[in-house]
Amino acid sequence: MGYLDDLASDIDGWKRDGRYRKIKVWESGSDTWMTLNGRRILQMSSNNYLGLTHHPKLKEAASQAIDKYGVGSGSVRTITGTLDIHEELEIELATFKGTEAALVFQSGFTTNQGALSSILGPDDVVISDELNHASIIDGIRLTKASRKIYAHKDMDQLEAVLKETQHHRKRVVVTDGVFSMDGDIAPLPAIVQLAETYDAIVYVDDAHASGVLGKNGKGSTDHFGLHGRVHIQIGTLSKAIGAVGGYVAGAQLLKEHLIHTARPFLFSTSQPPAVAATCLAAIRVLQGSADLVTRLWDNANDFRTQLKQLGFDTGASETPIIPIIVGDPARTMRFSDRLLEAGIFAQGIVYPTVAMDKGRVRLIVTAQHTKEDLAFALNALQQVGREFGLIS
Repeated sequence: MGYLDDLASDIDGWKRDGRYRKIKVWESGSDTWMTLNGRRILQMSSNNYLGLTHHPKLKEAASQAIDKYGVGSGSVRTITGTLDIHEELEIELATFKGTEAALVFQSGFTTNQGALSSILGPDDVVISDELNHASIIDGIRLTKASRKIYAHKDMDQLEAVLKETQHHRKRVVVTDGVFSMDGDIAPLPAIVQLAETYDAIVYVDDAHASGVLGKNGKGSTDHFGLHGRVHIQIGTLSKAIGAVGGYVAGAQLLKEHLIHTARPFLFSTSQPPAVAATCLAAIRVLQGSADLVTRLWDNANDFRTQLKQLGFDTGASETPIIPIIVGDPARTMRFSDRLLEAGIFAQGIVYPTVAMDKGRVRLIVTAQHTKEDLAFALNALQQVGREFGLIS
């Protein structure tokens, strides 16, 4: 059939460019060391920042929820799919984030789609950092608002856009808290100051800052001490929290509006009760101790320093996301494959996810990596890096 020929042509092109990837099927759960084709591999690409996927309190909470509620919620939230465990999670999230309210969605991706498409109308303008996540880009595409892009973290350009968009009913500045491909942190204090000067709304996606930045992992707003000055905080339950889902934290009126207008919320079955219970347990673990977050940052800072000392280009990284910039897409993927041969899984990321000449393997350091794990990784990276001429 003709359409299959078109698909095959696309796939052949990706193969010629070295960008084609088969999905790897892992034979063990998300952990520091995982099994692939019967072989133990050091995992350096997982978003399981704090290692909570195997935390005994989370596993116990999931098991108890299944016994009490069963395996599914049976409906969307607005019919019979809001159980008391969902409400309890939202109350706890709001307390954790320091906001009036929180609303949980089925994924972080759908959270951005639902929130942006609900709060933006044809008389509004959304102003977005050029390196924002794909879910933000797709959420913006679902709106009829005017769209403006500012160069990555360029506050002069952001101010110029804010000045020229004063005729719009509402101006919404959207940024990631931590940028997922480079591991750098948004200049949130400067963004907030400009937004206050030009009467704009600040919308921060903390997918990679949830459980990572701020006291006990409360996120970028807490990290910079900006409580009450960031209007909309987006969080994920799928990365450091160890389960799956997303949420909006903000005003009670915002929550009520989203309940009535956010299509992913309205038309998707709610989280299984075991997932909601798991997320609730994770938030309580974070509230109870900062040890995991402290260990995460100690590991990340030490590892990044040693990579730089070896001569690797780690770009703008300042978080546990640490890219090694390679450049050419095909060479990047060969580097990733060679690391796998050496016992490390470090995902190659190439165009169109990043610029054509900015291919990289993205390393993610977690709280669960031991000093021995990271020494093993550094040794393999040094060996393979020399083979590829990335370091001397």
